Amino acid sequence: MRKITIITGASSGMGAEFARQLSRETESTEFWLIARNKEKLGQVKAELDESLSGGEKNLTVKVVPMNLAGKEGVNLFKTYLSTEKISGVFEIDTLINNAGFGTYGEFAETPLEKELEMIDLNCTSLTGLCGAVLPYLHENSSIINVASLAAFLPLGNFAVYAATKAYVLSFSVALAAELKDKKIKVSALCPGSVSTDFANVASNGARKEVLNGKDPVAVVAHCLKKAKKGKRIILWAAKWKVTAFMSRFIGRYMGARYTFKYNKRPYQK
Repeated sequence: MRKITIITGASSGMGAEFARQLSRETESTEFWLIARNKEKLGQVKAELDESLSGGEKNLTVKVVPMNLAGKEGVNLFKTYLSTEKISGVFEIDTLINNAGFGTYGEFAETPLEKELEMIDLNCTSLTGLCGAVLPYLHENSSIINVASLAAFLPLGNFAVYAATKAYVLSFSVALAAELKDKKIKVSALCPGSVSTDFANVASNGARKEVLNGKDPVAVVAHCLKKAKKGKRIILWAAKWKVTAFMSRFIGRYMGARYTFKYNKRPYQK
């Protein structure tokens, strides 16, 4: 039986780090690395192939260049699953929904099309992929949905992104409750600032690096450890845990108003 691990947004950042760390401990026989950038996916594959060469682990790494955004992306993914099934029956051990992006700036000042694309990828695609893999999951399979610390409170200058991640968190917890009796684990990773290319993309080049970003190696290692134990909401840094807890005592409007006035996030038009 083929056993598959699927990682979306696997071409860089935390997605690539999930691939590196899981490749060392997985029981899967195949990795599917999904993202739009075929060249960067190929680089991650080459790195994994090299690290696995000469070892005892028999792991096939597949590059799957695919735009997952929206219903069209979900249908492409479902078609890929059906095609792979023709090649042989398989089970999915792990789905890591890491694909997503943010946009900095006041909602009125950022491109509306960009915000709608964000909803398509962060919410529609993530939901669709979860639904598409359900028939292929088995007891002890796991889903990790990458949410954000932004999920815990509405944020000015980050309005749509925070809203999409609040959806991811809510959906993930509800899905965990529904799949508990089938012994399928669902976790929402809720990182704060992590040192990836996120800020450069979110600001359209105005901010090259994430401010005070944490090491993605440590964040991913903690996530995998906690997800294996069935932790539903995963936070690594102590500061993130305190922020998530204190959000319960801050009014939603107050949080949004404060961050709008004092947490400016640049966007380059």
